Amino acid sequence: MTFSAEQRRTLAALADTFVPAIPAQPTHHDYWARAGSEGINFDQLLAAIEAQPEAAQRQFEQLLDLLGSPLLGFTWFGPTKPFVELKPAQREQLLQSWAGSLLPPLRQGFQALRKLCVFLYYGGTEANQQNPSWSAIGYPGPAALTDGVVDTPRPLATLQPTRDTTYDCDVLVIGSGAGGGVVAGELAAAGYDVLVLEKGPYCHGCDFTQREADMLGQLYDARGTLSTTDGGITLLAGSCLGGGTTVNWAGAFRTPDYVLEEWAHDHQAPHFTQASFKASLEAVAAAVSVNTDYPRHNGQNQALLDGSRKLGHDVRLIPRNEKGLSDSEADFRGLGYSTFGDRYGIKQGTLNTYLKTAAEHGARLLPNTRVERITTAAGQATGAEAVCTAADGRPVRVTVRAQRVVVAGGAIQTPALLLRSGLQHPHLGHHLHLHPTVAVSGVYPWPIEAWYGPSMSVVNDSCTRLNGTNFGAKIETPPAHAGLMAMTLPWLSGEQHKRLMQDAAHLGSFIVLTRDRDGGRVRIDRHGTPLIDYRLSAFDRDHLLTAVRTAAEVHAAAGAHTVYLPHGTLPTLHVRDGQIQNRDVLDGLPQLGWRPNQFSLYSAHQMSTCRMGGSRATHPTSPTGETYEVRGLYVADGSAFPACSGVNPMLTIMALAHHTAQHLKADLPQPTAFRTPYANEATA
Repeated sequence: MTFSAEQRRTLAALADTFVPAIPAQPTHHDYWARAGSEGINFDQLLAAIEAQPEAAQRQFEQLLDLLGSPLLGFTWFGPTKPFVELKPAQREQLLQSWAGSLLPPLRQGFQALRKLCVFLYYGGTEANQQNPSWSAIGYPGPAALTDGVVDTPRPLATLQPTRDTTYDCDVLVIGSGAGGGVVAGELAAAGYDVLVLEKGPYCHGCDFTQREADMLGQLYDARGTLSTTDGGITLLAGSCLGGGTTVNWAGAFRTPDYVLEEWAHDHQAPHFTQASFKASLEAVAAAVSVNTDYPRHNGQNQALLDGSRKLGHDVRLIPRNEKGLSDSEADFRGLGYSTFGDRYGIKQGTLNTYLKTAAEHGARLLPNTRVERITTAAGQATGAEAVCTAADGRPVRVTVRAQRVVVAGGAIQTPALLLRSGLQHPHLGHHLHLHPTVAVSGVYPWPIEAWYGPSMSVVNDSCTRLNGTNFGAKIETPPAHAGLMAMTLPWLSGEQHKRLMQDAAHLGSFIVLTRDRDGGRVRIDRHGTPLIDYRLSAFDRDHLLTAVRTAAEVHAAAGAHTVYLPHGTLPTLHVRDGQIQNRDVLDGLPQLGWRPNQFSLYSAHQMSTCRMGGSRATHPTSPTGETYEVRGLYVADGSAFPACSGVNPMLTIMALAHHTAQHLKADLPQPTAFRTPYANEATA
């Protein structure tokens, strides 16, 4: 896909409307005078579109064609002119009209354009340079821009095939995150010949520049633009060596007992309440150094702690998987950027733990490799066919022959791979849970600087189990960086959004993370690319809005003077002396429209699309992790959760993978002798 000259002019005009140049401002003249087209890398925008499924790319082309046509006027009852020929005020009116349109495609088009433009404008940088807008909003950018850290040799050797290649192994592991990394480490340490294929790249140390647009594009699935087919939910999923454990927020929650009991009883999976699963939880928690020994909270976590305590809420510290964190200011400041890759080796994801163990015991690692399908014979998994992108960009075909295959690509990519491979279980890809998440932001009289320190260290559990059910929401805090903040904050006009961004240093955000009862679905298009269907149900929306109300009250109690509620119309609360002055706005939240793209909804956790359970008719995967359809084919990631976990899922995924690895050890023949890579397997 390429942009024509006319399409580029349209995109530049859109960028200048979302982020307009506004002259004659009393302060920060350069910030106000700089227009969107001056700060957006349109090659990055094109790359983001090319990462979408074929249908989404066609929709975007059609959107640009509409914006370039006089027929555009009929979408908002304005002049019959292309977008570039409209006056600046008319352009803004058109976008405002689309934002509130009753027509879903117009809302979807508005949100797609808005998110891309404001994220790339505020989150984009040139190499080793600060974004020109940062100084005006008080955002310092990562220390990686100036810290002068010397690059170090990569601790993991990876295969580097330069021609079509066949590999043989005992166990093929597809994916290297919380699931695949643990399985690889466990089985390699037990003496088995393990090969790990990872779709994303291997980054280490200085490879993690921690620049938002670059790292989101390099380390996340679909370059950070993964979304539902209607555009209503943006999904963040790691796609690099170490998977989600390389880019997540380091929260290491134990699975709640009531969830484990529900899984065991409702899904005929008794091991979740037995000593064996508890032992797996203990083992992985020790391996990744789970602790609560961090020295202090950042501004927004301190606000969540203080406000929750004032209201008498159930609030506690979040265990985190970090090691070697000092109380130095440099460590504290640098930690906030680790969602774009931990440059300093503090976060103990699988990249720094289980994958190292695997490599030390002879496991081979092959990143930049997309698995096209699992191969089978007589109902038994026999390996996989894949394509590796070589260092020079050439595709290299890879064939793997294996005794067992473990799929751990995450709850979006795992069912897509199984569907591409011909599995047909009626529940495969269904029951998708997302922990639907919205942000509630408060503006404080003092600097919050939420980009520093642990992204999440405090959790409010007062809404966890609502109305006598096991469903509700947790209130936590997210990473906060210029691009992500710009994308999350509603846009009513170009000037309004610029003014919101000027408050960035005083802005603290809480997220409402909903344990969703009602799920969605993952299916595939004709190319085998996953398509994600999900609509927030009325049941789950009610729980989300209950927790939104609580989060707003916590902001007020913590000292915020203004609270922004998560809706495209930007309902705003005014606070004096800890008391909300216009509670009617809060009371009116349920009456607002909550259809897709009327508000910003996010997901960093995807689960249950290959759910595990004792009933073959309703669960694609058995309690051992093996699929019912194909012998020797195992699933070991969040897609195997019987239902939604209700907590950040990393530790639960690791424990489930550890438990599944023990079944694999019992299922496999005695391991082969320790081996080193074959002479014809180039490594680097």
